[in-house]
Amino acid sequence: MAYIQKKQSYRIGLYVLTILLFVVILFSCSVGAADIGMLDALKIILGKLPVVGTRLNIKSLPDSAITIVWKIRFPRVLLAMFAGAALALAGTTYQGLFRNPLAEPYILGVSAGAAFGGTLSIVFGLSKLLGIGGTSLMAFIGSVLTTFIVYRLGRGQGRTSMTHLILAGVAINSLLSSFISLMMILNREKLDRIVLWTMGSFTGASWEKVLLEALSTVIGMFIICVYGRELNVILTGEENAKHLGVDVEHVKRRLLIVSSFMSAVTVSVSGIIGFVGLIIPHGVRLVVGPDHRVLLPYSAVVGAIFLVLADTMARALMPPVEIPVGIITAMFGAPFFLYLLIKSKKSGAM
Repeated sequence: MAYIQKKQSYRIGLYVLTILLFVVILFSCSVGAADIGMLDALKIILGKLPVVGTRLNIKSLPDSAITIVWKIRFPRVLLAMFAGAALALAGTTYQGLFRNPLAEPYILGVSAGAAFGGTLSIVFGLSKLLGIGGTSLMAFIGSVLTTFIVYRLGRGQGRTSMTHLILAGVAINSLLSSFISLMMILNREKLDRIVLWTMGSFTGASWEKVLLEALSTVIGMFIICVYGRELNVILTGEENAKHLGVDVEHVKRRLLIVSSFMSAVTVSVSGIIGFVGLIIPHGVRLVVGPDHRVLLPYSAVVGAIFLVLADTMARALMPPVEIPVGIITAMFGAPFFLYLLIKSKKSGAM
């Protein structure tokens, strides 16, 4: 009976968070230089939907408001929402697999590979050669190749060593960072573009990017949540998990690939956004506990809310100047993580 009540309370909590996410989306769509109310933003969004839109007349609203909400703000908010969910999911998965509270989505070199690919695109003008999405494409390729190299370095004798993965990730991160620094020194006239891109931003949001991010996040979330029970068992130790019938190598391989792919897609469309995948799992775990069957969906929704609010602050704090969203997440994420660290140290949990 107690288990059923607990499960129902978790379900109700998830519903409440989903409603809160919807309100945050409307709020974000209404914030900006142009004064557009939340109700008008809701009308515009619903009016553009295939079925509902035929029954809702939005012609009374200014064309400028419709354009701002539907073509600029709403795609950007959705991109931030899916990116936040993806980073939080990946961070929760890595922390479970590595059994390390400091694990985060970029631990296997995803960020360094993306930064290297993006920097190459900016320095050699590949964005013009490949089109508008040239930098994003190069960042994605860099992320995937780097993650593959780290994974191969961390695998040996038929098994994947988490320790070797972390060490390989640190080494590759340092190597690529040195190459990026060298390119920045040799191309000072492009320094601003490189730095701004590596700080993360949703300025270039488009429906194509939203679709790509949504597909990778939704599919990745479905696959990862299927392995919620296995992640719980792995937390008790790999040998114990094997005795309980879990194919540890299969689970690790699949979850590492899915989480890394989600992170690579996210960093390719938004740049490098830190702390989301590090602090969100910690904060959610304090409230709902360590059960990944609950922790994963909660982390996804809270991560989405957090990044949408962070992006809203990034474009609203100092208009017309837009602050890179990575700065906002670091400003809130770093103090919160220090608080968690001090609290865990006092309780002896870390």
